[in-house]
Amino acid sequence: KALADPTLRDLCRPLVIGQAAVLQKALDLVASPLRLISIGRPADTPDDPRAIPLLDLPHLPLGDHRWGVPTKAGGTAAYEAIRTAARLALAREVAAMVTAPINKEIFHAAGYPYPGHTELLAELSGAKEVGMLLVGGPLKVLLVTTHAALKEVPGLIKKKRVLTALRLAHHAGALFGIPYPRIAVAALNPHAGEGGVFGHEEQEEILPAVLQARGEGIHVSDPLPADTLFHQAYHGHYDLVVAMYHDQGLGPLKMLAFGRAVNVTVGLPFIRTSVDHGTAYDLAGKNQADPGSLIEAIRLAVRFIEPFAR
Repeated sequence: KALADPTLRDLCRPLVIGQAAVLQKALDLVASPLRLISIGRPADTPDDPRAIPLLDLPHLPLGDHRWGVPTKAGGTAAYEAIRTAARLALAREVAAMVTAPINKEIFHAAGYPYPGHTELLAELSGAKEVGMLLVGGPLKVLLVTTHAALKEVPGLIKKKRVLTALRLAHHAGALFGIPYPRIAVAALNPHAGEGGVFGHEEQEEILPAVLQARGEGIHVSDPLPADTLFHQAYHGHYDLVVAMYHDQGLGPLKMLAFGRAVNVTVGLPFIRTSVDHGTAYDLAGKNQADPGSLIEAIRLAVRFIEPFAR
């Protein structure tokens, strides 16, 4: 559905990595006017608006593919597609990488114990410091921790991790044409800990990271209560927000831009964007999925190409 959007063909030449048999099933399901064309390498991508160039991975064990049924074979297929795309991006055979969602449970069942794309792509590329940035509506939110149980989050909030997030947020500003972004830091605890009454993470870990970041020339706030910070960011007082954990940052953003937000991995040696939603197996095979977030992910990847090259 996303590739059938005619405006995308004015922006880029998309290449799909996957298995022809499964993708043809999807094309038939949505009665797409597009047709698959298998190619051997990205340079062979035809300039044909009615074609979907496909780098076929025929060895994947998906012969018994069924809609909405998670399997180990699906986890293996996802891994192989991601690995292939990353290899092409590292070799500069493609200008950017856009990913669909993965199911972490079947990913793990297939033998790939990664919390998500971010950690896998960091390993595949050799990147030392990466972060998850979500872009939606007027908000840009980078997470200090990503897919971790809430009870584990306080133990993960350390000065080094927060400082890394601040540096990544600063560098992310350049992708949006903001060389010195104003960064707001969300406190972990209510009322920013209230001087230690509600927790000490702000005083012992977050603020020391903030002070060091300022010493490096990064424009960053003190730890601020999250319940008011997002209101300020929404009204343009800050360019980016650094949030301490997944739902703290993504709750406000998805309230504003659900289905249109984009996930960006910051710190990789190539551009990678993705959708803001999960696999939605309950919608698979019903022609009900909304391609909006994928369309926006492709648009944003294209937007980043020139500033990333600089």
